[in-house]
Amino acid sequence: MPTEAQIIDALRPVEDPELHRSIVDLGMVRFVRIDGQSVKVEIALTVPGCPLKNEIQRRVGEAVHAFDDVQSVEVTFDVMSDEERARVREMMVGDPKATAGSQAAHGHAEGRAIPFSEPGSKTRVLLVASGKGGVGKSSVTTNLAVSLAKRGKKTAIVDADVWGFSIPRMLGIDRPPVVIDSMLIPPESHGVSCISMGFFAQEDQAVIWRGPMLHKALEQFLTDVYWDDPDFLVVDLPPGTGDISISLAQFLPRAEVYVVTTPQPAAQRVAQRAAFMAEKVNLEVKGVIENMSWFTGDDGTRYEIFGSGGGDELAERLDKPLLGKVPLVPELREGSDTGMPIVVSSPESEAAGAFDEIARAIVEDLAPTKRFHPELKIT
Repeated sequence: MPTEAQIIDALRPVEDPELHRSIVDLGMVRFVRIDGQSVKVEIALTVPGCPLKNEIQRRVGEAVHAFDDVQSVEVTFDVMSDEERARVREMMVGDPKATAGSQAAHGHAEGRAIPFSEPGSKTRVLLVASGKGGVGKSSVTTNLAVSLAKRGKKTAIVDADVWGFSIPRMLGIDRPPVVIDSMLIPPESHGVSCISMGFFAQEDQAVIWRGPMLHKALEQFLTDVYWDDPDFLVVDLPPGTGDISISLAQFLPRAEVYVVTTPQPAAQRVAQRAAFMAEKVNLEVKGVIENMSWFTGDDGTRYEIFGSGGGDELAERLDKPLLGKVPLVPELREGSDTGMPIVVSSPESEAAGAFDEIARAIVEDLAPTKRFHPELKIT
């Protein structure tokens, strides 16, 4: 039989599925008891009613059963105290009481900087914008983010469309963020973590907010959520050029803007306003994405229901690349309603291929050439 120390070593690679850190390092392993060929392990959950309790139980059981002489494993659960949760938060994001220059935590309440705006951040922030609603911007955001995750990139979404939030439904997320000592842990689906007003308001509830409240909510989305340094943070902007877009330009000065349009000239002319707004607030437009480009009938004929040429014309006017044309297919709409993005449900489809190509171009062709080295300072 293994010793208690050997079992704890075997549990060290087991990660909390939300925090992605070792349950041993997080202090979640209360005790290990060996009785003959049976092992009992008690795990302290970060919060009562942890939604991923069964997954933790499965991972712990598999790790201990890996020892040949262990015949049975019993996993029991307790809940962390407030002091233990405070230690977990400090381990993840720093000490909220620390002063500048020490291991200070980010966070709205502490007045800390937004992590993605700091020179040392490795995260590329992609703002998905449109001039008007109804062009499928949110479905583009969702499928693009999942395509990036499929490429092995750690990806997160901020649903900044506070009035028309829809990303949780599109990702199939039906549980709210977990709160650990005022730190929000965003839920994850299809390899993408997400924060949205949809977690804080009923689906049929109108959010009637003006500029200052919107500004504060977005700041908290960026600072009080534990994002764990993603490779990509994809932001689903509301349509138009209002308060939210201006606030995000202030919060995320190195963000890249991608404009979504449909093929018809009217939509293209409205979409260009979002691009011009980005330029006025010193954000770089990196590319154009055309959605609903055509519908392919059962006879194989392409029908350009919304006309043609809008994406090409906008890209030419902005002098930016047209990254892809996404066809209009029923599966794309169905996936948005059922929480199964088309890049997951039909990965070989034409639409999924278009999203995968857009993700490839963003990762490979549009990778930033400027590098920030916070360790280098001029004094």
